[in-house]
Amino acid sequence: MRLKIVFNMLGGMLIFFGISMALPIFISLYYREVDGVAFIVTMGFTISVGKILRHFTYSNEEIRNREGFAVVTLGWVLISIFGAIPFMLANVFDNFVDAFFESVSAVTTTGATVIMSLESLSHTILFWRSLMHWLGGMGIIVMSIAVLPELAGSMQLFKAEAPGPVHERLKPRIRETAKTLWVVYVVLTFLQVFLLWINHMPLFDALIHSFGTISTGGFSSRTLSVKAYDSVVIEGIMTLFMFLAGVNLILHYQVLTGNFKALFKDKEFRFYTLIVTSAIVLITINLRFQVYNSFVDSLKYAAFQVTSIISTAGFATVDYDIWPSFSRALLLILMFIGGCAGSTAGGIKVIRIYALMKKGFQELYKLIHPRAVTSLKIGNKAVSNEVSTSILGFFFLYIIVFVISTLVLTSFGIDLISSISAVAATLGNIGPGLGLIGPLNTYVPLPVVAKLLLSFCMILGRLEIYTVLVFLLSGFWRK
Repeated sequence: MRLKIVFNMLGGMLIFFGISMALPIFISLYYREVDGVAFIVTMGFTISVGKILRHFTYSNEEIRNREGFAVVTLGWVLISIFGAIPFMLANVFDNFVDAFFESVSAVTTTGATVIMSLESLSHTILFWRSLMHWLGGMGIIVMSIAVLPELAGSMQLFKAEAPGPVHERLKPRIRETAKTLWVVYVVLTFLQVFLLWINHMPLFDALIHSFGTISTGGFSSRTLSVKAYDSVVIEGIMTLFMFLAGVNLILHYQVLTGNFKALFKDKEFRFYTLIVTSAIVLITINLRFQVYNSFVDSLKYAAFQVTSIISTAGFATVDYDIWPSFSRALLLILMFIGGCAGSTAGGIKVIRIYALMKKGFQELYKLIHPRAVTSLKIGNKAVSNEVSTSILGFFFLYIIVFVISTLVLTSFGIDLISSISAVAATLGNIGPGLGLIGPLNTYVPLPVVAKLLLSFCMILGRLEIYTVLVFLLSGFWRK
């Protein structure tokens, strides 16, 4: 592996990340908050490190698979480390592990937090947490491809970063594809900001919640999350945009360019809609007969929490941890499923679940008709053996990581439900879970080693396991 190329690209990413810190500095000036100093110092340090890395390296050669995996994995870790520095300088945390956990949670769009009271934070810090969400949602690397000329044409970085088993280009050049996706991302974000603002949410809060929704991150500016606004209209807007955030960005692009038929022809979108609708109906019925006297309340809470969990946004309007076991079990299942491929959502992804189901039925069909020649199809497209094997391998690795991480957490004395949901919520980049880390709780009580493990799970989930595990294999470093 050519380390000089890797370090050069990491240097470029750090420079870009450092420049992005100018935005919270402007926020601190507007609100006249001293936390801006922490970002001035961090910005200078980050850019300096980036320039040093670029000065002693080169990037005039085409990047290969190994360099792509290394840049993405190391880039995510580096950005999380440098993103944690302002938290320390602004005295938000008194130890680096908590700062790193918060930073990883932000940049991986997980939304898990170790902050007890958000109202105690400055506007500057609140904005920084959400800005990292927003940048991490589409991906620092994808944005780097869009703005850094030396990364243009680098499909290896795009494959390593972009979520989902199949990577489809909108434009002939990968840099143009990244730019197009970012335009869609920005349009969705500011459309939500506008709708929330005209419905009486303060502009700053509208920006924070839109960043958290479109990135499917879930960081709020209020400790009670969306529940603090007590507005049916705001909850409705959030529900709609959380659902949209879980949809493939390529579909958004096609709809915005007038191709509405693509939405209804897409098998994954239809299956995603079916899952969401079915879960809302089942939980509404369960809540109506066991918790709430009102059908409207049951439907409102069910719709919000189902879209919040399956899109992996992780916002909350109610303490769903006190709901009946049936409803909580459904939410736990949705944590594993996640959103559509090509969206900012985490989880296994709807298209993989759909493919696995079809593969299962195909094997049953073969048992009945052993001589039949069949192929796995999604819509009218046949799924290649390579993609099919990749999906099966991903699912196996996902479950193995989940089981091992859960066992490790239980070894610290954490109860089983909390351990299961903590790993599911971090590996799926959701944030809140059940039990000890429920929607009204934080990850503060967890021991240091558990926080580091869950930080690793967040990065694994965000980069879809393969990227990180390939990087960690000993064979990766051999010539």
